[in-house]
Amino acid sequence: MAHLGSRRTRVLTLPVGLALTASLGFLPTSAASAAPSDGLPTAAVSTDGPKLSYVVNTTPVHSTGVVRRAIAAAGGTIVTSHDRIGVIVVHSSNPDFAKTIRNTPGVESAGATRTAPLRSVATTEEGSTELLTAEEAAKAAAAAGPGQEPLEPNQWDMRAIQADEASKINDGSASVTVGVIDTGVDDTHEDLKANFSREQSANCVGGVADTTEGAWRPYTDGSDHGTHVAGTIAAARNGIGVTGVAPGVKVAGIKVSEPGTSLFYTEAVVCGFVWAAEHGIEVTNNSYYVDPWYFNCQDDPDQKALLDALTRATKYAERKGVLNVAAAGNENYDLASHEILDPSSPNDTTPGPRTVDPHKCFDIPTQLPGVVTVSATGVKGFKSYYSSFGLGVADVSAPGGDRWQIPATPDANGRVLSTVLNGQYGYKQGTSMATPHVAGVAALLKSTHPKATPAQLQELLKAQAVNPGCPSKVYNSAGQLVDATTCKGDSKVNGYYGHGVVNALNAVK
Repeated sequence: MAHLGSRRTRVLTLPVGLALTASLGFLPTSAASAAPSDGLPTAAVSTDGPKLSYVVNTTPVHSTGVVRRAIAAAGGTIVTSHDRIGVIVVHSSNPDFAKTIRNTPGVESAGATRTAPLRSVATTEEGSTELLTAEEAAKAAAAAGPGQEPLEPNQWDMRAIQADEASKINDGSASVTVGVIDTGVDDTHEDLKANFSREQSANCVGGVADTTEGAWRPYTDGSDHGTHVAGTIAAARNGIGVTGVAPGVKVAGIKVSEPGTSLFYTEAVVCGFVWAAEHGIEVTNNSYYVDPWYFNCQDDPDQKALLDALTRATKYAERKGVLNVAAAGNENYDLASHEILDPSSPNDTTPGPRTVDPHKCFDIPTQLPGVVTVSATGVKGFKSYYSSFGLGVADVSAPGGDRWQIPATPDANGRVLSTVLNGQYGYKQGTSMATPHVAGVAALLKSTHPKATPAQLQELLKAQAVNPGCPSKVYNSAGQLVDATTCKGDSKVNGYYGHGVVNALNAVK
């Protein structure tokens, strides 16, 4: 999943301000901001720094007008204000903007969402997809049985969670929508367009939702990541290509990736969760981590602000009936440990190695409260060699692919086959690929139990999962079978699989 990954634990304690946010709520006004300065003149401030994007998180007991005036006085321009959660997105070239605004009454936290200046860049392709060849497609079609999609013989992942059997009972309800918060979804793909919800789709890059026709699609020559994810969730049973876990539900594209980089910044992701909350989406799929910090440490004021803003956004979505599902990550980290080497942060300028405690520094959104954390497995049922894990962190597991675990399928490819750009199909592996299997099963559960709350859906996910217990062996990154000494727990809950591998058939019974 390239940089695209995510993880989660339940040890995160909400700061006092966020606890107030959850219990009291913020102003019941629209998300549109007032004039940045409220008509007041601004004092001279430095503008010789790089133009950065910031989030300013307000307390629920102060007027946002006071904060808006302070933002303008500090050289900030308001991009948008999510008043229901007290998060304001600001641009400023004042190098002291964050430091200044943090001292304003009514501001709980504030920080830059990036370390690189705002800029326009050319688009690039991730280059991590292996396209299905015509020969492989022909072999699969020849092996397809009655009622199967032409490429379904190559979908070992669907059989691993009994999605093929579940489809005979319930494909999922068209009244349930999964929002794919990602690099965009190509709704013109023949296997996606029947199940795509345009009304629930948007481009949130920059922090403001754009619903212009096609704005939710990937950039020209951009990443196929979100399109691959969408196909795993809900590719239609239409006699074409592949099938999704829940081919009867809807998918929406919520694009949050910066052009040319596939970086997912806080202002865009906050917009994505708020959009999902306010547009009737029942499940979100989050196969990424929020850039530029792999882990966001509470003792760093900028990183704490990002953590605060995204906690508010995910909790708001949850209160609105959204279950958020996120990937555990591809670095083989034990997220239950107290010491992890993070060599990749910040990833938008020059990263430097740092040691973090994932109980104090959080990968978001996967480590946020209420978010379902997903680890990955291969065709043999082993944890995928790359998948991060952790006892008390991983909630459930699902097929994400593993190049060392090879299926006896026509293509003999251990990765996950799904929809990609230009009407094609391709293979990817990662916890990014495991997560949409869980989102799809969650959508089936919501279809079966339409009145279930997000918390109830999460418990149902855990209850229907099948836990094989800790294995004795696991593949390492070199393809060698080694002792699975890092797996802690038992056949009820363990660090590799959480409560177990999701099972679509159990979900629809």
